[in-house]
Amino acid sequence: MKSRLVASAAVSALVLLGATGCTFITPQSTEIQYSASDGINIPDSDGPLQIRNAMIIATEDGSTGNLVAAIVNPTKQAEVLTVELEGAEPLTVRVGAGDTLSLGANAEPLRIDDLDTMPGATVEVYFQSGDATGSAAELPVLDGTLPYYSDLAPVEN
Repeated sequence: MKSRLVASAAVSALVLLGATGCTFITPQSTEIQYSASDGINIPDSDGPLQIRNAMIIATEDGSTGNLVAAIVNPTKQAEVLTVELEGAEPLTVRVGAGDTLSLGANAEPLRIDDLDTMPGATVEVYFQSGDATGSAAELPVLDGTLPYYSDLAPVEN
């Protein structure tokens, strides 16, 4: 009788381990970092500024665009972000100490003349802040077709 009880407990333990054991070796989906919107987060761990949800909202022909992003400055001093695209003048934006600047929300987006990239494509953009080397990323180029982006599209002069 005692051997049946031990065997029953062992089988139960094996079934329980087999049904739940994969969670010990499988990565949890909630631990995977990703950009939850149309924009992307810029991986620049060296610079003091953090760039979140960066994207470009362009005109229909892709000639002009607005850089839209949230720029976070967790430091105790003001910092300058330099943004560069091939063939365009560098853009700069100053972010106050401990401040978050939302280009397109609480601040004007950065206008990019001579973008020459159609909506639906990506364009390489280089971001640099502080003494860091900087980081390049492929930003998505969207247009103002969606209602929540319509106010962010550049207006032709």
